[in-house]
Amino acid sequence: MHLCSTGALAPIVYTWLTFQVRQMVFNSFEFAVFLALCLAPYFALQWAGWTRAQNRFLLLASYAFYAAWDWRFCFLIALSTVVDFHVARAISNTEDSRRRATLLGASLALNLGALGFFKYAGFFAEGFRGLFLWFGIDVPGLVLEVVLPVGISFYTFQTLSYTIDVYRRELTPTSNFWAFALFVAFFPQLVAGPIERASRLLPQITQSRAVTWEGFNSGCWLIFWGLFKKVVIADNLSKMVDMVYASGSQPTSAELVLATYAFTFQIYCDFSGYTDMARGIARLMGFNLMLNFRLPFFAQNPADLWRRWHISLSSWMRDYLYISLGGNRSSGWMTLRNLALTMVLSGLWHGAAMPFVLWGAYHAVLLIAHRQCSPWFTRRHALLGGPHWLPRGMKIFVMFHLTCIGFMIFRAENVEAIAGFVSLLAGPFDAGVATGWLLPMGVLILPLLAMQLAQARSGDLEVVLRWPRVVRVGVYLALGFMIVLLGEDGGQPFIYFQF
Repeated sequence: MHLCSTGALAPIVYTWLTFQVRQMVFNSFEFAVFLALCLAPYFALQWAGWTRAQNRFLLLASYAFYAAWDWRFCFLIALSTVVDFHVARAISNTEDSRRRATLLGASLALNLGALGFFKYAGFFAEGFRGLFLWFGIDVPGLVLEVVLPVGISFYTFQTLSYTIDVYRRELTPTSNFWAFALFVAFFPQLVAGPIERASRLLPQITQSRAVTWEGFNSGCWLIFWGLFKKVVIADNLSKMVDMVYASGSQPTSAELVLATYAFTFQIYCDFSGYTDMARGIARLMGFNLMLNFRLPFFAQNPADLWRRWHISLSSWMRDYLYISLGGNRSSGWMTLRNLALTMVLSGLWHGAAMPFVLWGAYHAVLLIAHRQCSPWFTRRHALLGGPHWLPRGMKIFVMFHLTCIGFMIFRAENVEAIAGFVSLLAGPFDAGVATGWLLPMGVLILPLLAMQLAQARSGDLEVVLRWPRVVRVGVYLALGFMIVLLGEDGGQPFIYFQF
């Protein structure tokens, strides 16, 4: 009965596969149609109590979603799924330490090898060509143009965490291949996270799910709020940012400062907007994805920032890279080395370009400086005393601007552009040049800040759902009005799709 029920849905899946779209982005009409076609059969299968058929249907839907980008890359994610499913079971079934290590090595080689080829082959080939050119030798064959499969950085880390957890004996591998395949390919978080752990998501897949009114209401709010952050704030700020950061532009220092502020809010609203929508869509279907952002602009120090920003990646790097290198169990200098390597590789994870590496190195310096100076600041604060809000406010102010400097490095097209920006900021500052940007930036950013202040004061990221009904309706109407009036249509892709 389950196979028949799933097979009867094949025409719907075929319809999705025939969509002639390059990118199935959440803020597009095509995705709205896709989601509607997905939810109706999903709820029907839930009403019938067919959890297994639900999972098969979601797996088909997830592959259809991915195929809408480029059907050829479905083979890559399928290969990773098949290999890691069987490797994890083989690791669990043997006590031979050498065989376990060999199997884990095979999983690492396949996943990191595929990630390295598609994401970094061109970067390293260009670097080797530059090295040869330095010696006067031109090797044009080293120039590579490789198409990057969307989401490969996210699902590679997700499936690797499963294999590593099994190897560490922290997780028992599943015997349900189709459930594992859905864990890897679950479409709400497939292309830009959050990077889920099997210990969290797999039990939600294998067990029956209940879609409650509270969960559905919460999911709708997350989708709506994420859409607002993307199409109103991020997409409008991108116009200001692109004018300053585009290749060949010659901004003033004031324009660079305002564009850097704008990019800080743009990348946050773009990425957290995607995450909110992903969590909301999953919640409509009874799933609970992990929180990926926790008010990062309220961070008081570099370590606090990484407990709030891209939490799924920072925790992945901590658990599988930093701790594997020795973490803080080593000597003082080795701990700092582990921290530096983790942050530089975190930067490289974002892309094969020197600005990303330098961005990671910049945050490594901040984290190391904070780690070394924290005892001194703690003693000084204890001696001086003073109002509690003043130190906290100053810390947030300073950390926000340090974050902005990091995003200036992140957004730059190359190292030469970074050097030019630093030189520009060190020169005369003309505050009146870009004042025309202040009003539009304020209109876009103030609703976000007002919402985040309410969230921070209440300690509840979904505080809107606890407000009186008339207030909630007013918020929905105001945000909806801004989406209609200011929202950028056309389904602009999310920034983190390129990573």
